[in-house]
Amino acid sequence: MVRTVGVRFKKAGKIYYFDPGDLDIAVNDNVIVETVRGVEFGSAVLGIRELEENDIVAPLKKVLRVATEEDKKFYEENNKKEKDAFQICLQKIQHHNLNMKLIDVEYTFDNNKIIFYFTADGRVDFRELVKDLASVFKTRIELRQIGVRDEAKMIGGIGPCGKCLCCSTHLGEFAPVSIKMAKEQSLSLNPSKISGICGRLMCCLKYEQEAYECARKFMPKVGALVDTAEGRGEVIASNILREQVKVMLELKEGNMRVIKDFPVKEIVQIRPGRDIEPVIIPDELEVGLEDLKKLED
Repeated sequence: MVRTVGVRFKKAGKIYYFDPGDLDIAVNDNVIVETVRGVEFGSAVLGIRELEENDIVAPLKKVLRVATEEDKKFYEENNKKEKDAFQICLQKIQHHNLNMKLIDVEYTFDNNKIIFYFTADGRVDFRELVKDLASVFKTRIELRQIGVRDEAKMIGGIGPCGKCLCCSTHLGEFAPVSIKMAKEQSLSLNPSKISGICGRLMCCLKYEQEAYECARKFMPKVGALVDTAEGRGEVIASNILREQVKVMLELKEGNMRVIKDFPVKEIVQIRPGRDIEPVIIPDELEVGLEDLKKLED
C-alpha cells in the first residue's frame, strides 16, 4: 500500500496523486507540489489515503508543503499576469498572421514556463511566434494545441440542457462516447440533438449507458415471438425506461391484428428477435453514417 493525496490544479481538472510525506493535509488545503513541469500550486481534493501500487503511477512526486499566505498571493499574482500575457499573445498572433485561436494562458507556479493553449484546423508553424514571446517574457514558452472538447472545458458555457457544461464543472476526464450509445438509447440521430456546444457527442450519453445495457439484457428484441395474457404475438418496439414492449397480436377471430403494450415481466419469449438499426424519425434531419462519425472523437 502507498500513502497518497489527490490534488487538482484546475477546477474539474484531472486528479493527480502525490506523496504527502509526513505532512498533515486535509481536503481543500492548498499545497505546493513538485511535477514534471516544475513546482505547481494545487488543491487537495482527496484526503490522505492508502492505495494499491497498481492504482498509481510510480514513483510519486512529493508534496513540498502546505501553501502559505505568501504562496496564495503569489498564485493570485500569476493569475493576473496570465490575463496580460493573453492579450500580448493575441497581438503577436495577429502580427504573424497565424491561423490559430488562443484559448488560455497558464503560468507555472515558479514562473519557469508559460503555456499558451490554442486550437487550429491543422498544423501551425509557430516557431517565430515562440521566439517573439520568449523575447517579451524572458522565460520558457510552450504552445500547446488542444481539441474542441478541451476548448469547451476551459472556456465553459451553457449546455443544451440549460445547465453549465459538465466538462467545466465536475468531469475530471473525458470518457469515450459513441454513436452506438445514442442508438441504444433510442435517441434521434440528428447531430444538433445529440452533440454539445463543442460539436462532439454529448458527454451525458455515457451517464445512462450502463443502465440501458443492463436493461437490454432482460428486454426481448424486435422480432421476438412472445406469449402474452391475450395470446401470442411479435415484438415490434420496446420502451426500455418503462420496461414495456409493443406486441402485435394476431386475433383468430376475423384475422385481425392488434398492437398492445405489455410489461416485460408479463410476457414469455418463445423465439428470440434480431438486432436492427433504429429508424430516424421522418421529420428529423437525415444524415449519413460518415457525418455521424465526425461527432465522435
